[in-house]
Amino acid sequence: MPQPSRPNILYLHSHDTGRYIQPYGYAVATPNLQRFAQEGVLFRNAFTVNPTCSPSRAALLTGSWPHCNGMVGLAHRGNRLNDYRQHLIHTLKPLGYHTALCGIQHIAHEPKSQPWQTIGYDELVPLGDGSEGACDIGREDLARARGAVEFLKRPHDRPFFLSVGFFATHRTGVRGHNGEISPAGDARFVRPPAHLPDTPRTRQDFADFAVAAGRLDRYMGMVLEGLDQAGLRGNTLVIITTDHGIAFPGMKCNLTDHGLGVMLMLRGPGRVGQGAGRVIDAMVTHLDVFPTVCDVVEAPHPAWLQGKSLLPLIAGQTDSLHDAIYAEVNYHAAYEPLRAVRTNRYKYIRRFDLHSHPVLPNCDDSLSKDVLLEYGWRQRTQEEEQLFDLAFDPQESCNRIHDPACQEVVEDLRRRLDEWMRSTNDPLLAGRVPPRPGSVVNPVDGLSPNEPRLRLA
Repeated sequence: MPQPSRPNILYLHSHDTGRYIQPYGYAVATPNLQRFAQEGVLFRNAFTVNPTCSPSRAALLTGSWPHCNGMVGLAHRGNRLNDYRQHLIHTLKPLGYHTALCGIQHIAHEPKSQPWQTIGYDELVPLGDGSEGACDIGREDLARARGAVEFLKRPHDRPFFLSVGFFATHRTGVRGHNGEISPAGDARFVRPPAHLPDTPRTRQDFADFAVAAGRLDRYMGMVLEGLDQAGLRGNTLVIITTDHGIAFPGMKCNLTDHGLGVMLMLRGPGRVGQGAGRVIDAMVTHLDVFPTVCDVVEAPHPAWLQGKSLLPLIAGQTDSLHDAIYAEVNYHAAYEPLRAVRTNRYKYIRRFDLHSHPVLPNCDDSLSKDVLLEYGWRQRTQEEEQLFDLAFDPQESCNRIHDPACQEVVEDLRRRLDEWMRSTNDPLLAGRVPPRPGSVVNPVDGLSPNEPRLRLA
């Protein structure tokens, strides 16, 4: 059967992986993703615009800021898009695309209906047999991979958009990833992320993550191999990314690069294929994916898009797409409104609801969290504003907001952030991001996201 004229789109995505995989230089064995990076285009400085699960995914799939598209918190806690017709699939459908969902989506959670139908997918792909090789949620990820492979093997007389979502690197408790009880990793020869203390427990924590990342690599590799075996590789745009940074203290749900930095790799035909093997250093964000897809499939850009196409970077027509990028946090487990602007040199973060302590429910339970709590993390004060010089302080640990030598930079970034908030009608300008009716949150004074929650009227 001849392949459809427009390219297929395979969107592979994960929870909580950040950039902690082999192609980004970390000692985390992910050979399938390494091979993919060498065949495609890797973006070294890719960022989410919201380092929390549902808002990040909603931003990528609508091409708009979470406070614009309505996904200001987690879908399973009562949040939703203002208009699901802004999802990417509704731009593709009029072009003849068949749209299918396999696995995690996390932008719709409708108790009385099917979330995939709420979003507007044509098909929910049946899961394959996941009875061997994993347990609990790990079995489900294996089944997702097998279901995606079965979909790819089918005859296709129309181009397709297939979303395949994996859970592997998401925490499921203090000692578990992917539903499988840890310790699973060998902690003897690893080191934790550089901003965390190097202790036996933080090493064990990261060793466990590395095992989960290896499982993710296996599952994504199965789907990529299935694409090749189906003879679809030459006419398929493949997008591989994750929602935000890994679920360790100071990472996920934080506006430093530890939380915002994500893996982003593309491989495909046409202009994407011209960049095969390239590593691009320019700052890009998840908002840039939707307009890129539009250009690849020759679709008009919807009026609500707030990013830029990546194709000029891939083609070498420019070496910069953004002189500044912006990011936000609203609701995760608890309400914690934050905004940030980042240039190549500096990061400015503003906190809008200052507390005398960290908002600990917004950090998943973990061995690393236990270590920091024992060191007195709960008693550390917050700062309303932060400025980091990324050239001399890439770990974002030294706040220079009051440094006289930096005041010109501070004023410039304050102005930029204010202008962005006004131009996007940020609800924080009115004092607070209103919660969705019926959504649930944790009190900011709590310790864990697993503690009792409050339902908002």
